[in-house]
Amino acid sequence: MIKKSSRQKNKMTLTLQQLAALTGSEFRGDGSLNLTGVAPLQDASEGQISFVSNPKYKYQLKDTGASAVILSPELAERYENDCAKGATKNAAKNKTANILVNKDPYLTFAKVVAEFNKQPPASEVIDASAVIAKDVSLGANINIGPHVVIEAGVSIGEGAVIGAGCFIGADTKIKDDVHLYPNVTVYPLTRIGSRCIVHSGAVIGADGFGFAANSETSDGSWYKIPQVGNVVLGDDVEIGAGTTIDRAALGETRIGDGVKLDNQIQVGHNVELGENTIVAGCTVFAGSTKIGKRCQIGGAVAIAGHLEIADDVVITGKSMVIKSIRKPGVYSSGIATDENRKWRRNAARFRSLDDMARHLKQLEKRLLELEQTRN
Repeated sequence: MIKKSSRQKNKMTLTLQQLAALTGSEFRGDGSLNLTGVAPLQDASEGQISFVSNPKYKYQLKDTGASAVILSPELAERYENDCAKGATKNAAKNKTANILVNKDPYLTFAKVVAEFNKQPPASEVIDASAVIAKDVSLGANINIGPHVVIEAGVSIGEGAVIGAGCFIGADTKIKDDVHLYPNVTVYPLTRIGSRCIVHSGAVIGADGFGFAANSETSDGSWYKIPQVGNVVLGDDVEIGAGTTIDRAALGETRIGDGVKLDNQIQVGHNVELGENTIVAGCTVFAGSTKIGKRCQIGGAVAIAGHLEIADDVVITGKSMVIKSIRKPGVYSSGIATDENRKWRRNAARFRSLDDMARHLKQLEKRLLELEQTRN
């Protein structure tokens, strides 16, 4: 029987004034107030801090049990007035509102969560079950979990954490402070920059989907094109669980610095994703497409191959992109959900659009001819 530990994890405590200094915010109220964590407005209790970033949720402020809140300057002033009037749940305890004031409450919330959840540096441990080739180069303070396999010619920088069951193929180069969660597969020749995070089940460097029709036979078979390139991840890249990034046929599949990929994304061979682009889950990039910098791509987007997307493009969820986008802006496609009966009628009419457009052109032509006859 496995005994449960009787020790509880020590909670980190930070004062409101400390959080203000750590997040570059202004504090109002009791700077010595001790806080032990973050919670949503509706669930927060004494000792916790919460936030409002979207003004439509400001009504929840009066009923929150949070000891402090993160607000924009505009909402902070309103909340202070409500507390002074006794119009909030916490007013009976303290008519002075305790607030972290910042023009970007959501970013401040993220920083506060990070402060309360700082992980201690990984201990330098290599599990006895790990299989590591003799010529592998390992930096200082590396943690390698059970049943990891690291092939010949690999180098891993300082402070890396390699989770249980990871595979790292030959001649891969990994820089400092990289974290591979359990069961990540990294194919040979991959390059991973500093401070990258790769979540469980991700596969980096599998063969791209490259086949040539076999004209030498009549059976419709396909000839596999060897995929002899590699994958290069820049610095500060995060790869979600189950995401796959294919190696290039020739050259590189390149993921730029600061790119963030959600779960279950497919990145085809020779794709390039520009710096600080962010992509939501289940999106698909076909081969050789180039995505610009700072793009935001919604979930379940499909982008055809050999296209170019400009910098600062936003593509909303479920869009299908079949031609290049040359200018920044917001782009959408797809049909929004509707009542089934309405959707069925509209779907039927959609099939008739071409005929309707032809009839409309004929009518316009007839009207123009009649008008010319009258004149």
